[in-house]
Amino acid sequence: MAKVISTLFISADGVAEIDPDWHFPYFDDNMGRAVTEDYATADVLLIARPTYESFAGAWPDREAAGGEDAPFAKQLGDMRKVVVSRQPLEFSWRNSELVQGDLVDAVAALKADPGVKGIIIPGSISVVQQLLAAGLVDELRLLVHPVAARKGRKLFDEGDAPYHLRVSATEAFPTGVIRVIYTPAEAPGKVGYDDVKEQVPAGT
Repeated sequence: MAKVISTLFISADGVAEIDPDWHFPYFDDNMGRAVTEDYATADVLLIARPTYESFAGAWPDREAAGGEDAPFAKQLGDMRKVVVSRQPLEFSWRNSELVQGDLVDAVAALKADPGVKGIIIPGSISVVQQLLAAGLVDELRLLVHPVAARKGRKLFDEGDAPYHLRVSATEAFPTGVIRVIYTPAEAPGKVGYDDVKEQVPAGT
């Protein structure tokens, strides 16, 4: 089955709503490489309406301008773009379509489609939160910036049960950004103080 990969720029205190003031100073070749690697995993772009409108308002013009980022802009344009929106949209960017029916059902169908290589979700926090709750996110690829944003929407919302994650890869960049790739994991066994007290340093 195709993997669903969420890729997010995030602050050290968990804010995934990007503020250019704390994001762009840390963007370098390493981060660009990481983004390129993330997009190489997928042929379907799954995005919420605000993300779509932001992308569609910028990338087609960059592709047409033929600058340094034109190849990546063309790659985005050529990808199938499935947009999550509660209202109808008029699409100006090629290969764009509105998600049909329930989001969870639609993504499950995409994952099971043998013609789909992979599904990537850039940003689109509300979409990621819904799919995390449904157990449909296969990887969280986070670029953790060395800044506490202190305001903005966080990736993980309030809920009754924790999400347990396994670290499958990490990489530290010279800027202080840490790339972390998480995959879902089973909850560890129940452990209390009596089980770990032997590991507590003596004298504490």
